[in-house]
Parts: sequence; structure tokens; C-alpha cells
Amino acid sequence: MTVQRFTVADVMTRKVVAVRGGAGFKEIVAAMERWKVTAVPVVEGEGRVVGVVSEADLLAKEEFHDHRLGMVEQLLRLDATAKAGSRRARDLMTSPAVTVAPDASLPRAARLMAARRVKRLPVVDADGIIQGVVSRSDLLKVFLRPDDDLAEEVRGSVVEHLFPLSGHRVDVRVEAGVVTLTGEVGDSSLIPLAARLAQAVEGVVDVRCRLTGAAG
Repeated sequence: MTVQRFTVADVMTRKVVAVRGGAGFKEIVAAMERWKVTAVPVVEGEGRVVGVVSEADLLAKEEFHDHRLGMVEQLLRLDATAKAGSRRARDLMTSPAVTVAPDASLPRAARLMAARRVKRLPVVDADGIIQGVVSRSDLLKVFLRPDDDLAEEVRGSVVEHLFPLSGHRVDVRVEAGVVTLTGEVGDSSLIPLAARLAQAVEGVVDVRCRLTGAAG
């Protein structure tokens, strides 16, 4: 059975906006504004990612702009107060960067974003060299797959594989990403598996399984 599995490389943005460690505060803000991004990777050498500067890192300067902290508060917020007094990317960035490999699955990238509470991940190769950036919106691109493509994949990778003799009696319809399976199959014990495999096809929103086993 061949199921098309999308990876981060399939959906990532390859045109990367990055800055060097010596980039100044205003240069970073200008890059974010120009390219409409909320974070930029910090790279060195041939493009090795060493950190990420996000809007949250930059806002520390504004937060403490007119607020003098007491000694106790300074001790409790050492990282934020240090960034508030910094002007260069190397001092403002969060390091090490949370990155993902190009061949990582989309669910893995989504789980990583959720666990680390980030909106974008630099995509790096085995040497840590940046290859692209993947965002939350990039991960949703698979749900733009045409319904006809989804129907063809569900039929070929699920129905014909599980029901080689009775698959011709199964109707596969997809509307707005929702798969509906109807018909009569020879082995009813495989119906739950068919529903799970159809749901696992990249881009499927939901599955309505109305398959029944052959009588007698």
C-alpha cells in the first residue's frame, strides 16, 4: 500500500528572512515589518542557525522602557532584563533555536510547535544549515488538496488495498475534504481499519464510513 506522506520539505517556505548575530535592533524590527513575519532565525557562517529572535524577545525593550525594576524583580526576570538592555541579535535571540528537519512529518512539526509554543520553525539539514522555515499556516496547506486527489488516493491506497475483491462495490466521495465511504465489502472486520487509514490520508478533514459487510 502506498500512502502519500507529506513532509516539512513539501510545505515549508524556502525563501528565508534571516539575520546575522551582529544585526542591530532596528534592523531586526525593519526586517520583520518588511517581510511580515513574527520571528527571524539568527545565522552564522554558511547559514548555520544559532538562535531565533521573536517579537517577544524585542518587546522586552519596550516593556522596561519607562519602568525601573527593583532588585528582586531584576533577579526574577534576568533573561528579560538582559534583553531589554541589548541591541544585537546575538544578545536578543533565544538560543538554542527550536528547529525541525526537512524530512520530519507534518504532525511532528505541529506537535513541536505546540509543545514549545512557537509559530514558526527554522528547517535545518543535518549540519544545522537553514533550508527554509515552516509556519503554522504552512502546515495547513495539505488541507488545500483538491477533493478529486483525495478521493483517488483513498481509493488506491485504502479501498483497493484492503478490499481487492469487493473494492469495486465501494463508492468513495470527497466534499470539502470530508471522505464518505459507502458500499458492501467482503470482510467487515476491516471496515474500522479502512476508516482509520482514510483519516490518515494527508488533507482529509473527516471520514464518514458507511460500509457494510456482505450478507451471508
